[in-house]
Amino acid sequence: MRFEPKSEFIKVMNERGFIQDSTDLSNLDKIFNSENVVAYIGYDATATSLHVGHLVPIMMLRWLQKCGHQPITLIGGGTTKVGDPSFRSEDRPLLGEDEISKNIESLKAVFTQYIRYEKIPNKAIMVNNSDWLENINYLNFLRTIGKHFSVNRMLAFDSVKSRIDREQSLSFLEFNYMILQAYDFLELNKRFNCRLQLGGSDQWGNIVNGIDLTRRAIDKQVFGMTCPLLSTSSGQKMGKTQNGAVWLNSELTSPYQFWQFWRNTEDRDVSRFMKLFTEIPLEECLSIETLEFKEVNRAKEYLATEVTALCHGRAAAEKAKITAKKVFQEGEFGDSLPTTTLNKADFENNITIGQLFIKAGLASSGKEVKRLIASGSAKVNNVKFTDNASRLSEITDLNVIKLSVGRKRHALIKFKI
Repeated sequence: MRFEPKSEFIKVMNERGFIQDSTDLSNLDKIFNSENVVAYIGYDATATSLHVGHLVPIMMLRWLQKCGHQPITLIGGGTTKVGDPSFRSEDRPLLGEDEISKNIESLKAVFTQYIRYEKIPNKAIMVNNSDWLENINYLNFLRTIGKHFSVNRMLAFDSVKSRIDREQSLSFLEFNYMILQAYDFLELNKRFNCRLQLGGSDQWGNIVNGIDLTRRAIDKQVFGMTCPLLSTSSGQKMGKTQNGAVWLNSELTSPYQFWQFWRNTEDRDVSRFMKLFTEIPLEECLSIETLEFKEVNRAKEYLATEVTALCHGRAAAEKAKITAKKVFQEGEFGDSLPTTTLNKADFENNITIGQLFIKAGLASSGKEVKRLIASGSAKVNNVKFTDNASRLSEITDLNVIKLSVGRKRHALIKFKI
């Protein structure tokens, strides 16, 4: 029998393709249809920003708030010190206190781009699990919490089993991570009556542990829901490019680069990505599937602009779109291309054009520059670049140079006079 959700939130999750796994979805739907639900997502502070691969769970939390329920964003200031071993082939490097604190502040800024923390009745709550994990009494924790965990069952979770099967070490420190994450769910239920944990499908084992712990420790029913870990139709991991991750922080990935990433979406993914990463009405998303080639390209621009508007604001999205039009259709520089500023001394010291490609992030090494030249894809001011050793003998009147790799990757070099 086909499941027909009654609540707005579960209906949105189901129709737009967010749900990979869920515990007791029918009962969860009834609860969403009858009361205001508090739900959370947790992220460890392992980097200064989240990337596109983290965006699906964040959109789930955004929709939850739009449907009238209350989101909690948990930053793992405590669990970051341990490290999540899920589906990793080696230990995570342990970060220092200062680096963790810096990362936490950066992550807060990312969350506020998508979720409202003030001036509405169901304003979001932001918590740091170090508030309760830092002061745990170890012996008491073992007696009251540890007794609810079966090591046999923990070893059977795919996230752990896959590592053991490959005969790769799993430290006791990391093995404790799933207990601490489970404890987060219990603590949030006690403090805020949190009933649901959301996350990527790689977190399923950790989420189930939290559900079981909450039931065993305080006899409360809570739920879990995961979204799929996305890849493109060609099998590429979502959020990764040849230049690395596509970050949600504008200082790491500029709005123009972010917009361009989405503009380069594969044809078969446009409708699916619209449903997951934008608030474009479902009917519009579905209509994309029948478009012709030229219309699909316009749909990609629509997708790129809407995703960028959510992440960086409408003004930045429109500016990125205009820049792309100037670069691709008019051959101009545009205003929001990634820019590297060099001193005039760099020019006077005979820096090579090949070195500029590396400084601009368009190539990682001199070897790659040579490969780009050989393939004919490297250009300077829209003119094919043919000599890796050539040096800059003059600058444009604007004291700016545009570097290009193919038709889709561009950067500016500006010189301080």
